[in-house]
Amino acid sequence: MSFQNLYYERAVATPRPCAVCLRPTTIVLSTMGNVDFIYTCERHLTDPGFASKLPEAGALPTPKAPVDDELVKEVKEEWEEKQRRKKEKEDKDQKEKDKDKKDEKGKDKKASTPTSPSPPVTPSAPAAPTHQKYVLHRSIFAARQLEHRKRRQAREAKEVAPRLPGVP
Repeated sequence: MSFQNLYYERAVATPRPCAVCLRPTTIVLSTMGNVDFIYTCERHLTDPGFASKLPEAGALPTPKAPVDDELVKEVKEEWEEKQRRKKEKEDKDQKEKDKDKKDEKGKDKKASTPTSPSPPVTPSAPAAPTHQKYVLHRSIFAARQLEHRKRRQAREAKEVAPRLPGVP
């Protein structure tokens, strides 16, 4: 079973020994499906020989391709035209609504209580916690893969052992 060299920093409640220096730590680096995890202290997370922190997706500025001035002018004119049409339509709709309101007021001479519009409710969904992403150094990652391979081979050997014939 292979896994990617992409680890997420997570905090745990009970401190465990760091995989490198054996100091108690509550930080664990784990893969997405918890296939692999490694306890490490904060000092090793800053060590480039152990792991490198990946920048967040929105943090990197994307390189922009040069844009023609003519294309910019065309798009700007189209956008201004659309905005002008939109505003004209809104003005027309507003005039019709005003006429309808005047007609209703003329027909209905009752005293009505003005209702104030309620403020728009914006649902504040709790933001999912974002974990820091790390990439292990290639030698550390190779050691992790080797360890997983050995575990898998030992597990397979235990499964096959009962089916093998006994020693004479």
